Amino acid sequence: MKRSMTEWAFVPMEERHGKAICEWRYPPPYDVFDWAPWEKLAERSEEFADPLVRAAQYEAVLDGSGELCGFAQFFPLEGWTRLGLGLRPDLCGSGLGPSFVRAIVRRARERNPRNGIDLEVLASNTRAIRAYLKSGFAVADTYVRGTPTGPNEFHCMVYGGDSDATVV
Repeated sequence: MKRSMTEWAFVPMEERHGKAICEWRYPPPYDVFDWAPWEKLAERSEEFADPLVRAAQYEAVLDGSGELCGFAQFFPLEGWTRLGLGLRPDLCGSGLGPSFVRAIVRRARERNPRNGIDLEVLASNTRAIRAYLKSGFAVADTYVRGTPTGPNEFHCMVYGGDSDATVV
């Protein structure tokens, strides 16, 4: 079933959001995107479990009813904002991807309007790549880099379109 949404709300990510995200479980082959348990992330002060990183780079993405639907990471690079993002597993494949991605792009522009916007995606993640292409991204480079499970091929995709999603 295709769903559509044009309104997404961005709020500072709180610890409770991070704990909820760590409980999300994606079906294979997307289970590579499952997060470690919150306790492990917190023990190692990794990603959004580190309060300073969470405050500087992460925002929770809510739907119109205030329900947590995803997250966005705005990683700063010289002249660029590199996006990291995740949509709640039960929402994946429902047609929300392009709207979700366009809203995150718009939010990235609000946060740092002078920066270019890019992201990295596993070359095998065709579902995400389709959403990124529909959202105004294009493949700029393809390369192999290390991951926790070994070397893997990635695309660097650069944003070049206009975003029409509504951000509240």
